[in-house]
Amino acid sequence: MQYHSSLLPKLVTVIREGYSLKTFIADLGAGVIVGIVALPLAIAFAIASGVRPEQGLYTAIVAGFIISALGGSRFQIGGPTGAFIVIVYGIVAQYGYAGLAVATLLAGMILIIMGMMRVGSFIKFIPYPVTIGFTSGIALIIFTSQVKDFFGLRIEQVPAEFLDKITVYLEYSHTANPWALVIGALALGVIIYWPRFVPKLPGSLAAIVLTTLVVQVFHLPVETIASRFGGVPNSLPVPQLPVITGELIRKMFHPAVTIALLAGIESLLSAVVADGMTGRRHRSNAEILAQGIANIASVFFGGIPATGAIARTATNIKNGAQTPVAGIVHAVTLLLIMVFLGRLAGLIPMPALAAILIIVAYNMSELHLFIKLFRCPRSDIVLLLLTFFLTVLIDLTVAIQTGVVLAAFLFMYRMSEVTQAGYITKSLQEEDDAEDPNAVDKRVIPAGVEVFEIYGAFFFGVVDTFKSMVRFDREKPKVFILRMRDVLSIDASGLKALEDLYDTARRDGTALVLSGVHTQPLFAMTKAGLLDTIGQENITSHIDHALHRAREILGLPAAAMPEPFVPTVSRDRPAR
Repeated sequence: MQYHSSLLPKLVTVIREGYSLKTFIADLGAGVIVGIVALPLAIAFAIASGVRPEQGLYTAIVAGFIISALGGSRFQIGGPTGAFIVIVYGIVAQYGYAGLAVATLLAGMILIIMGMMRVGSFIKFIPYPVTIGFTSGIALIIFTSQVKDFFGLRIEQVPAEFLDKITVYLEYSHTANPWALVIGALALGVIIYWPRFVPKLPGSLAAIVLTTLVVQVFHLPVETIASRFGGVPNSLPVPQLPVITGELIRKMFHPAVTIALLAGIESLLSAVVADGMTGRRHRSNAEILAQGIANIASVFFGGIPATGAIARTATNIKNGAQTPVAGIVHAVTLLLIMVFLGRLAGLIPMPALAAILIIVAYNMSELHLFIKLFRCPRSDIVLLLLTFFLTVLIDLTVAIQTGVVLAAFLFMYRMSEVTQAGYITKSLQEEDDAEDPNAVDKRVIPAGVEVFEIYGAFFFGVVDTFKSMVRFDREKPKVFILRMRDVLSIDASGLKALEDLYDTARRDGTALVLSGVHTQPLFAMTKAGLLDTIGQENITSHIDHALHRAREILGLPAAAMPEPFVPTVSRDRPAR
């Protein structure tokens, strides 16, 4: 039951709770507004991605509808976003739309599998410096990709590579169109300052309408959507399955993984933002599953990758949305605009769309957060810069993979640093032992007994350190007590180290006793058969029980428990 409830769409929950006319009116108003906001963005994202403008609308309509209907958030607005521009443009430039369609299909399948396996929450564990690094890198690439249209440069094909792009811009700088710059600057000014005077009407829409009127009334020599693409259709295409070949599947698998990760990351970030604004909680796995279905459906209608859009979701909430119905209304609004006003979209000036994307890039860069990260530890700064420069100069896929792998290594290194171990029978007493009723120095340790304590996660990163410190070559004790009260987790390498320790101890005639074993290590040892190997009587819950067992092994009389008796608990301890 728990499995199915994690995949249950929020729309179903809303219907079960009861849906009133008052709620519908609130959703209707919010949906119409966010649909109007999404119109220029969908077109701009499509063009920047190297596909036709209508393909952005198809994506916003089809994928946006499905994400709202099947998703795990009450407020999520789905569609094309700036995060995909870099990867989509690269795929289209090299393999055409056929390659993009296969990559998006594969990404959708990956997302569905992730949702069904309930791994949606794990996407949140991608380190913050990696997320900021690649989003800032994407923002810079989006910004530079709009230079051609903003200045009206006469360039047939802009290279995909960042440095090549800059070189071409400098080479063709003399071809700039002053009128394009005027329209782009006008659009930029309207987007920035319009909300101060008319906050209810989106600045991007106002910029599109105003610049379109100026270009048409004064017949300015500025490139428009129609002059480049031949206009925008006023209906959805007939759904069809794209051409799929084994070669394309093989070539598109890695880009598909990147698309799936980006879709998952951005959709869950958007859902978390929505939760913070409303006090609600989303269902991660249902959201990931919906994203997968939406991306597959988008391809059938000639669309591009889709995910949750943070800015549009926030707009949805600010305008009074209550349920996923607002997201459905947003998709229907876009469909109606395309049907009745699609032809007029062809009149939109390209510099105006470039201005919209420049604002998107600036907001996406989160420059203040990028700068703030330079106050963090040096390893996080390295991770941030590495991800950023790999995104800009090499490839987004490489950036994400390298960033995540490097972050994992840094995490393991940090865990190995905080995991400590040592003999505490004689010399390694804690500074706070005076306040610790369970300290070893408050116990009588029989002759022939050694107590060794390990503190922290017992995983493969610390096994070598553990083995090097546990030595029986000086004096082989008769009983060796391994105190594990601060070991909350253990992996296969840690279990193997315990098994090797037991074998060494048995060979040397030493009895091994474990003390203060927590639930996860105990369960892992039981499952691995180590509990029976060591002997249940030699695995104790407290140091006093372990010392009592040691006396039994040595044939000594039992000693009374110290007073007061305090159970072992995990506690904050200073580094040794």
